[in-house]
Amino acid sequence: MAKKALITGITGQDGSYLAEFLLHKGYEVHGLIRRSSGANRSRIERICSNEEIMDKRFFLHYGDLDNSSGIFEIVQSVRPDELYNLGGQSHVGMSFDLPEYTGDVSGLAVTRLLEAIRKTDTPCRFYQASSSELFGSTPPPQSEASPFHPRSPYAVSKLYGYWATVNYREAYGLHASNGILFNHESPRRGEDFVTRKITRAVARILAGDQKKLMMGNIEGRKDWGFAPDYVECIWLILQQDDADDYVIGTGEDHSVKDFLALAFEYVGLDWRKYVEIDPKFFRPSEVSSIRADITKAKKSLKWAPKVSFEELAHIMMDYELTSEGLVGPGKGFECLREKKFNWIGEI
Repeated sequence: MAKKALITGITGQDGSYLAEFLLHKGYEVHGLIRRSSGANRSRIERICSNEEIMDKRFFLHYGDLDNSSGIFEIVQSVRPDELYNLGGQSHVGMSFDLPEYTGDVSGLAVTRLLEAIRKTDTPCRFYQASSSELFGSTPPPQSEASPFHPRSPYAVSKLYGYWATVNYREAYGLHASNGILFNHESPRRGEDFVTRKITRAVARILAGDQKKLMMGNIEGRKDWGFAPDYVECIWLILQQDDADDYVIGTGEDHSVKDFLALAFEYVGLDWRKYVEIDPKFFRPSEVSSIRADITKAKKSLKWAPKVSFEELAHIMMDYELTSEGLVGPGKGFECLREKKFNWIGEI
């Protein structure tokens, strides 16, 4: 019998990649999606349009993370072997405008899912998508032993989800693990996230459709990785005999300015001529520097990222250039093939 996996947030960046990865491994994959008139399924459209997979090994269920009874019914019906919670309100900046909603679907929802697993009495392994935002102003490098100091409503909600996962593991013996993922990007990143905002603007500027790129804080330093790298690690976390918590990143930090330079340089442009700073894009409180200490993941999971910071920028730029009908150098697509991400639909 094939393993069953249930993924919340399946239409997002990580959820869509994870669905493809698990299908490639022979899983039966179930996804939780919200019922809405404007549902965005573009990231999983390739799967949905595959008649050999859809409704045979890939199933979508309508539900919402703020609805306990609905979540319970889906978990009881599917009875998954693995449940990956990748859903919620994931935009840090937006969480300042929607703090209550963010707390509900990114925080309390974790308890709803864990309760559903506990009450169905199914041997389901649970993965909680925690975030490097938990560390906030804690000095780098950050490891599993570093103190948390959240600096946004999003981070506060993720802190609740983190401790709920630990509590259910310790109180009820559930196989429940946290992956504390640092920034991970890809061509499927939402356009309101900084890396995608940059790469999309560069392609539009090159095509003559945009003149300037307005930015906020470009000095902040992040640990940037490639999302499909991290998806493989997410799966590894749930394959361990014992549940645990892991920091996942690259171990390097780079500034937003560094990413700007790489993206513009890739198409032969000087970013200084096109970028302007706009104070309205600054957040009420900023995270100045984060960098992962991935010693535990390397030792326990035998995992390390395959894609470098520069390669990440090239992959994202090649996608944007192709989308704009422009011809790119192709280093990014070459990298994907070389690093054997053969399960990604776009390759």
